[in-house]
Amino acid sequence: MNAPAGHGWDKVEYWSSYFLLAVLGSVILTRLGFAGVWSMPLLDIVLGSIALLLIIASPWVVRRRNVRLTIVAYATATQLVPLCIRQPVVLLPLLGALIPVAITIWALVALSRKGRAG
Repeated sequence: MNAPAGHGWDKVEYWSSYFLLAVLGSVILTRLGFAGVWSMPLLDIVLGSIALLLIIASPWVVRRRNVRLTIVAYATATQLVPLCIRQPVVLLPLLGALIPVAITIWALVALSRKGRAG
C-alpha cells in the first residue's frame, strides 16, 4: 500500500533525526553517568553536558531541520573527537563504519525525496 504523496516520506528525516537524538542522548547520559566511576577529563564532561542539554531541549525548542541536524553533529562530535584524539587507533574502525552510515544517509535522502514532483 503506497502512502499518498506528501504524507509518508516527508517525515523520514524528521523522525530519524529525533531517533538519532534519542540514541545520542542515551549514549551521552550513560557516559556522563560513568564519569563518577572512571576519571573523565573536565572538557569532556562540559561538552557532553552541553550536548545533553541541547538534545533534551530540542523537541520543544527546535522546529527547523538545520538546527536539529546541527545538534546531532555537535553531539556526535563531542563523543568522537576526544576519543580519536586520545586513541588514534580508533580511527580505522570508525572509517570502516562510515560505509554503512553513508549507505543509510543515502537511503534516507532518497526516501525523503520520494513522492516529490520533479
